[in-house]
Amino acid sequence: MTKNAKDAKSQGQDQQGRPSMLENFKPLLIDVALPLGSYYVFKEAFGMSTFAALAWSSVGPALRTLWSLVRERSANGLALLILTVNVVGLALSFVSGDPRLMLAKDGAVSSTVALGILVSVALGRPMMTEGMKPFLVKGDAARAGAWQRLTSGSAAGSADFRSRERAFSLVWGVALLLECVARVVGAYTVPVDTMVWLGGVLMAVMMVVAFVVSGAVAAGPMERILGEEAAARPTGTGREKLAAAC
Repeated sequence: MTKNAKDAKSQGQDQQGRPSMLENFKPLLIDVALPLGSYYVFKEAFGMSTFAALAWSSVGPALRTLWSLVRERSANGLALLILTVNVVGLALSFVSGDPRLMLAKDGAVSSTVALGILVSVALGRPMMTEGMKPFLVKGDAARAGAWQRLTSGSAAGSADFRSRERAFSLVWGVALLLECVARVVGAYTVPVDTMVWLGGVLMAVMMVVAFVVSGAVAAGPMERILGEEAAARPTGTGREKLAAAC
């Protein structure tokens, strides 16, 4: 293998053949960061209206959801949720004339995400799992097999693992709901000029707190349980290796 080929391969995988950090981040980048980031690019950099920015930033989630339905015969939860949020935002964009109401609209969008996550927890299919799994499995066949056993209930630590899995999404759902309340209260109590930049600060603080809390009560313990289960049964079957590659 030539040096260039090795360098190209190392960009996507580490020395043990596991996906790089970029590969682990891909689900969140595609399903969340890209559509949300493109909204602000269209609105702030290109000067588009709120309606136009939301419309164009909805293209990615719409295509992602359609591709999941065609290829996997199931809807991608995060992409579908972001698409729903954008549709709600489009509908609310018709409301105009009151700057405070327009600021409160951002809180309504956050609440849509929060409710979607909380409903998924209640249904036993935590939505945030799709973004968390690549970080914990790390493309390793043994860990992928351990994940499958833990989530199916066939491993000793399954009950604790599933509980932590639900807690991870629950933390994010509650954090987004609190951020929504703070935005709405701020929209009607804080000066408009202040709330314009304070909204971004609230979102940043919410994300930091959610990362720290969800890592402490869910992701960290889940990684430990997953590692223990993988070490107990390190040899993956063909099905487990296939799951790791997906």
